[in-house]
Amino acid sequence: MAEGEDMQTFTSIMDALVRISTSMKNMEKELLCPVCQEMYKQPLVLPCTHNVCQACAREVLGQQGYIGHCGDPSSEPTSPASTPSTRSPRLSRRTLPKPDRLDRLLKSGFGTYPGRKRGALHPQVIMFPCPACQGDVELGERGLAGLFRNLTLERVVERYRQSVSVGGAILCQLCKPPPLEATKGCTECRATFCNECFKLFHPWGTQKAQHEPTLPTLSFRPKGLMCPDHKEEVTHYCKTCQRLVCQLCRVRRTHGGHKITPVLSAYQALKDKLTKSLTYILGNQDTVQTQICELEETVRHTEVSGQQAKEEVSQLVRGLGAVLEEKRASLLQAIEECQQERLARLSAQIQEHRSLLDGSGLVGYAQEVLKETDQPCFVQAAKQLHNRIARATEALQTFRPAASSSFRHCQLDVGREMKLLTELNFLQVPEAPVIDTQRTFAYDQIFLCWRLPPHSPPAWHYTIEFRRTDVPAQPGPARWQRREEVRGTSALLENPDTGSVYVLRVRGCNKAGYGEYSEDVHLHTPPAPGTIRTVGMTVVPRMPQWKRPRPSLS
Repeated sequence: MAEGEDMQTFTSIMDALVRISTSMKNMEKELLCPVCQEMYKQPLVLPCTHNVCQACAREVLGQQGYIGHCGDPSSEPTSPASTPSTRSPRLSRRTLPKPDRLDRLLKSGFGTYPGRKRGALHPQVIMFPCPACQGDVELGERGLAGLFRNLTLERVVERYRQSVSVGGAILCQLCKPPPLEATKGCTECRATFCNECFKLFHPWGTQKAQHEPTLPTLSFRPKGLMCPDHKEEVTHYCKTCQRLVCQLCRVRRTHGGHKITPVLSAYQALKDKLTKSLTYILGNQDTVQTQICELEETVRHTEVSGQQAKEEVSQLVRGLGAVLEEKRASLLQAIEECQQERLARLSAQIQEHRSLLDGSGLVGYAQEVLKETDQPCFVQAAKQLHNRIARATEALQTFRPAASSSFRHCQLDVGREMKLLTELNFLQVPEAPVIDTQRTFAYDQIFLCWRLPPHSPPAWHYTIEFRRTDVPAQPGPARWQRREEVRGTSALLENPDTGSVYVLRVRGCNKAGYGEYSEDVHLHTPPAPGTIRTVGMTVVPRMPQWKRPRPSLS
């Protein structure tokens, strides 16, 4: 009996370990730097809330020309956060800025860069091209020195490394892949080194040569989050700037009149919001899985419909003969690109929904962040995470496939003359018709006349919609009367109500579908039969359906 209970306990423990390991492995993509595609090392939080390794950030700024290229080839980097091309003594070295000049440039934001003039009183602010959102973010004049370090993300990365490689050796942080095993650590440099890299970054006769080596470790982090401007522990959160601040920041004019709260309040509020959103996602796993299945079914339908559309196009093009062979390739390429774009959007949506499953990357990362007890660090990390969770929650509540599986717009008009074959393209819906106000009038009948704009795709037939505007508005959307499949470019509406105001509109249709409506035209019918009076008419510019006002009393 005891042996059976022990075996059951052992099995449950192993199952729990497997679930934890799977969750951590699924979370790996959340821990990769968008620049180097490796685990974050000393990540910095950009103003756009994305993260990037400190070394990668320096390299990107160097490539953008914000750091002067003058330097002594024999000079060494000031810290392990050097560019990847200088992380290994086994590879070719390149010319680097002098250590004191490099640190001064990065901390002050000064340097030689495009648009910067020597001696300028107002130096240009540094713009950083974020690799995650593909946008330029402003770092200010201080550059990287004004950014916070994401200590929570570092702790999550370290826990991940320990979970996937228990008992593994600590590797040198300065070597190019494949890195060597670390043999020394430096608390002042906050990095681990192999013997060769330690000698390279601690040259004899320099101040760094006095650094005392320690055992290799991955825990080179400050105990708390420090203000990058005043080097003091952050204690408050500015809601206006959405930034952690210290006591000195509060009294500076930079935050004058801003709404500032203690970091404990921001911590509790943000943690409650994140917990609530995460609870909702975890409580709707069935909905997530159902939507994933629907997206996968849409992908299958898109593939089938796309293949059918390509086959139809191929048959039509082959029937036109050798003259159409060159055009055939371009049309198929257009369909292929459209199909791949839709499949890519649907695949991205599936991946986004999969990240909401229990044990997935985003959810697992959020669960790990919730374990953070350091309040400033949690606020820093959870702020950007909550935005992603909120967007995921909104996408879950307002679910709709990112792309349609229909390829109706790929239909071809093969009735054109042979001289137009060089302009052959997918059939487009007709453009909005233009009402002919000179020939449109209302009396005991309403005569409506229109025409298509020049160069508009042809319309096989038209749909006319009309309604009275001088009657009390009914709840809900306006109700239009409709006349379908009108041939030609004019129509006669018989027996309208006398003394009324009618609004009419027209749209064309062909094999590709319905086009846009024409501008609304308002016609006044005579007040009584047999009474002769001038008929008034106005044309109202066409507006989107959601902007059109409700009809009111005339």
